[in-house]
Amino acid sequence: MTKPSLHLAVLASLLPSLSLATIAHATDGYFQNGLGAKAKGQAGAAIADPQDSLSIGANPAAAAALGYRFDIGADVFVPDRSAAISGNGAGLDGRSSGNGLNPFVMPEFGIVRPLPGGLALGLAVYGNGGMNTVYKQNPFAAFGATGHAGVDLKQVFVAPTLAVEVAPGQSLGVSPLGLLQSFKAAGLQPFAVASADPARFTNRGTDWSTGAGVRVGYLGRFGRVSLGAFYQSEVLATGFHRYEGLFAERGGFDVPASWGAGLAVRASEALTVAVDVKRIAYSSVRSIGTPLAPLLAGRPFGAADGPGFGWRDISVVKLGLRYAVNPSLTLRAGYGYAQNPVRPSQTLLNILAPGVVTHHVTAGATWTTASGTEITGFVMHAPRNTAKGRGSIPVSYGGGEADIALAETALGVSVGWKL
Repeated sequence: MTKPSLHLAVLASLLPSLSLATIAHATDGYFQNGLGAKAKGQAGAAIADPQDSLSIGANPAAAAALGYRFDIGADVFVPDRSAAISGNGAGLDGRSSGNGLNPFVMPEFGIVRPLPGGLALGLAVYGNGGMNTVYKQNPFAAFGATGHAGVDLKQVFVAPTLAVEVAPGQSLGVSPLGLLQSFKAAGLQPFAVASADPARFTNRGTDWSTGAGVRVGYLGRFGRVSLGAFYQSEVLATGFHRYEGLFAERGGFDVPASWGAGLAVRASEALTVAVDVKRIAYSSVRSIGTPLAPLLAGRPFGAADGPGFGWRDISVVKLGLRYAVNPSLTLRAGYGYAQNPVRPSQTLLNILAPGVVTHHVTAGATWTTASGTEITGFVMHAPRNTAKGRGSIPVSYGGGEADIALAETALGVSVGWKL
């Protein structure tokens, strides 16, 4: 078997395992902070600075600039999530840890191949987001909840990609997106009475959903400066039928649209500085963006206009530095900032999904062996951020406030080959 054929066989064999991997990244809301170990070492900045085949997940136009290569990697991710309720007249007061399940391992891989006429084909398979909480001490026990409480959301994308160099150094790309996602919820029994379908609200096991969307991108290189941009449509997904009584629109859970731009400057022969700016439209998906308020107006969970998690749209900024020490060693560092999508009034439901970290710092390196194999590692830390509730628990649920907190640490490694 030739080396390219072997790499394709490995990719195909790992696809089922990736679809079952638990994804808990939540650095940009519930999206990952980056794709590929090289990008993750510089805070995810990759829209204008593609370095491996996973970069086509950030900007499909990158396929025309990467040459023929194959990359495969895996992350180990350790989130630290917790909640505290105070001033509640119904007995909910107390602190709870959502760390009943840790750590998480997530693989990703991709391949890019140039074709005649300035064309390039690529395929990337990656987890774009997710959230997991397991509260072994159920924070809603005083309401009559039993067993552990929590949710588990997994999202995996398959992105076949076509790019074309339309002029020297200028490329356009498109990735039709396939989505496979799963969800389960447990320990939420007391809230089922406020559902349009109480039998399909909690403790229904794992349900699966599929969806489709598209991502388009541009990449332009102008001497020492590169510019990039992308737009990803809302990914329309089939509903979670086992949870039609929980999510708005009878189990609807589409993936929000996002868009962004990047700038990369080769400041010297050794140093490259990359900056990305991105916007994620969480509020456009009703099950994510609708606040709790409709429930108090008589509209139940699961209804078309029913309550959701109340997430707002966020902006994300990433700064990455890459320094080539010599032909064999490249060092990276980065800093990212993302707005907190959870409003102070919406922290009660978000005990289940506390995607509230706002800052993260990263470091990474690539060692290229004498045979040309690229071995890349990275580490990321997002310091704890606490989102304090303000008017977060309705009087009908005893009033008071729910505070939620999240910190994250991740490390990963990848191996890449120029074919």
